[in-house]
Amino acid sequence: MLADAEYLDVPLTILIVDDHAAFRALVRAVLEADGYHVIGEAPDGSAGLCAARRLKPDVVLLDVRLPDIDGFTVAGELTSDGSGQAVVVTSSSEDPLYPARAQSSGALGFIAKHDVCGAALSRLLM
Repeated sequence: MLADAEYLDVPLTILIVDDHAAFRALVRAVLEADGYHVIGEAPDGSAGLCAARRLKPDVVLLDVRLPDIDGFTVAGELTSDGSGQAVVVTSSSEDPLYPARAQSSGALGFIAKHDVCGAALSRLLM
């Protein structure tokens, strides 16, 4: 699915799942400036799961620490159904175990919050 969007030169769609509204707004602005199309935001894991199923974004940018469900659990649920959505986990913590936990949960990888940008996202999606 990601390759099709790139081939047609269509911006990839993004869903941002994070409990901090200011971070969601900042990342939306950064990713849209880098050519991505943010189609939705969600403040917690339950809302993120619903939004991902309803909106069907190409990529879900998912915080690890959510108020209701752990982000790794959400990533596992999103990737287990074979919907083709790419999941990228993010956190303000640079826990050295997060990249491996992200991949074991089915996510493509991990990006520290201070590094989130179009280029970092593109590296994981290639």
